[in-house]
Amino acid sequence: MLSPQQLISKPVILTRGEVEAKRAEIKTYFNETWEAYETLFDTLVSDDVFFQRPCSLRHPLIFYFGHTATFFTNKLVLAGLLPERINPEIESMCAIGVDEMSWDDLNEAHYDWPSVEEVRTYRAQVRQAVNDLIDRVPFSMPIDWQSPMWPVMMGIEHERIHIETSSVLIRQLPLSSVRDHELFPVCPHHGEAPENTLLPISPGLVKIDHHDPAETYGWDNEYGFHQADVSGFQAARFLTSNQEFLAFVEDGGYEQGRFWSQEGNRWREFTPDKHPTFWVKKADDWHLRCMTREIPMPWNWPVEVNFHEAEAFCNWKAEKTGKPIRLPSEDEYVRLRDETNALAHQHKANLNLQQYASSTPVDQFETDGFYDVVGNVWQWTLTPMYPYEGFEVHPLYDDFTTPTFDNEHNLFKGGCWISTGNEINGHSRYAFRRHFFQHAGFRYIASDAPVQTEFSTYETDTQVAQYCEFHYGDRYFDVDNFPKAYAQLAVNAAQRDDDLSGRSDLNVLEVGCSVGRGCFELARHFDRVTGLDFSARFIQKAIEMQNRGHLLYTIPREGEIMAFKERVLEELGLSENADRCEFLQQDAANLKPIFNGYDLVVAMNLIDRMYEPAKFLNEIGSRMNPNGLLVIGSPYTWSEAFTDKAHWLGGYKDAASGENVTTLEGLHAILETEFDPVGAPQDLPFVIRETARRFQHTLSQVTVWKKRA
Repeated sequence: MLSPQQLISKPVILTRGEVEAKRAEIKTYFNETWEAYETLFDTLVSDDVFFQRPCSLRHPLIFYFGHTATFFTNKLVLAGLLPERINPEIESMCAIGVDEMSWDDLNEAHYDWPSVEEVRTYRAQVRQAVNDLIDRVPFSMPIDWQSPMWPVMMGIEHERIHIETSSVLIRQLPLSSVRDHELFPVCPHHGEAPENTLLPISPGLVKIDHHDPAETYGWDNEYGFHQADVSGFQAARFLTSNQEFLAFVEDGGYEQGRFWSQEGNRWREFTPDKHPTFWVKKADDWHLRCMTREIPMPWNWPVEVNFHEAEAFCNWKAEKTGKPIRLPSEDEYVRLRDETNALAHQHKANLNLQQYASSTPVDQFETDGFYDVVGNVWQWTLTPMYPYEGFEVHPLYDDFTTPTFDNEHNLFKGGCWISTGNEINGHSRYAFRRHFFQHAGFRYIASDAPVQTEFSTYETDTQVAQYCEFHYGDRYFDVDNFPKAYAQLAVNAAQRDDDLSGRSDLNVLEVGCSVGRGCFELARHFDRVTGLDFSARFIQKAIEMQNRGHLLYTIPREGEIMAFKERVLEELGLSENADRCEFLQQDAANLKPIFNGYDLVVAMNLIDRMYEPAKFLNEIGSRMNPNGLLVIGSPYTWSEAFTDKAHWLGGYKDAASGENVTTLEGLHAILETEFDPVGAPQDLPFVIRETARRFQHTLSQVTVWKKRA
């Protein structure tokens, strides 16, 4: 059985080494990670606990048990490294839903969870498939974003993240649902906390210049260029301890709204607890809930709180001391870390389970006069997640970071006792919603320097901004707005249909909705419109337009010269019925079972960008009501960059006959088993703006199909 100390294995160096030695190293890293994650669930008293929800904002643990294996399968299929799915049902159910985003589906009525044994069997199948893949996949050094070994590393580091996040969920279960485990010991050392003091940090330059290929695995938000001149400040010598925070609790800090932000007050009024979540009051004594047990309060351990509680404490402390006490910015944390040279000594810190499966005293790990600059608990900062200059999204995981560019996810730094892998590589940038709980605490500083807490929400991702303009922007070359045009075409088809005409209560689905204009147009005529897209970046923009009523984005004019755009939903005449829309992230080739019962399905410019379009077409009929209409449009621009040639519906010569096979013929071959064509195909033009003088002018062929009764 794996011991936690095996997690200390050195990170895989991706820039040097011989291929076969690196292959063996990655295989060991994968299997260590896999075993560590499964060992974590040995702390549950029975399989029944897998179906408990530790928190109303999270799925039951069975989701997370299957999620990390599902992630491997989904990414490796998408990368073309696995020829087919292993268990489509589990892979659909356990794919999305981990950060309370607007497109997460937490309605338990929508899930028929597999048994624990089924998930264990599935995990064993995935483990074997990944091991086989590592053994045979050809790759070269260095391992960079384009390497076939990168998705394997992505899956490993993703599972290491979930070792930590799942430990938080286990910590939130009832004590009767968990048990101690010899591999996850709690620190036995506790006592009175030392008095905290402020020590000076000199001003200096923080410079980040981190690019692919890099020495170790990194998530997209770590790459790019950033620099800042940081003013001198004073920083607390210790992390804020339970004992130091107790003074805030006993002074009624949770009852006094002036210490809390507007958002913090909403959370404070919502939560029943007027103390840190993991504190437990028994008679007149405080106890602390650790992962699998409660212990008498270790006053000299760091307090664990969410961002709102940390910020409120700082405001209270500032009032009490008359000093400009606040949380540090990300840059100030990095300046503190660099000046104390903490990364060079992190092998001694409370990280990577190399100490205990819990916090340790705040005065145990010292570097240059400060304690726990890295490790013990994560440290909240004032800085929301934002992209470095040159930020790019990895195409296999576009929803890792971009959904957090919303000024609602704050960065925390330094890692905690169970952080491992990428989380402690020195470049990591993780952010959570401000009311969420991790194993996170804080260190306060004293500084009058201003901190940027709002970042521009102008969408600068080239592809996303291009589609924002495509959906909501100007008219070019006298060509009608494409989403508006195809939505009207679908409406007209429904109005001409004898079974659907005159009905506003149709259940409508748009698959591949992009940034949402088509759904808003359809909602002018129908009461329920669901928009699905594979890209979280696109879904995020659709939801932003729905909730805020406007979008900001930049598009290139020429070279580096950009045009700044704002589009308002009301000005487009689409705001009145926008609440009829629902937007969710989904893989069209592996939809969850809940997506069914539709009278009208629209799929525009989708099939030639799917990795397995025939699977979507073969299944979509089962999700539609009898007499429903299916509207499909595509320019048939098949490319092996998106679809393996074996899965093209047309655009190739038949190997046996040598005859040309068109996509229209491919559509008929698949759909005519359940559908009848309605009318003749028609071409719908669209124009995509690339720069002020470069455009794509394309024709999408649209066909309408009626499902037989």
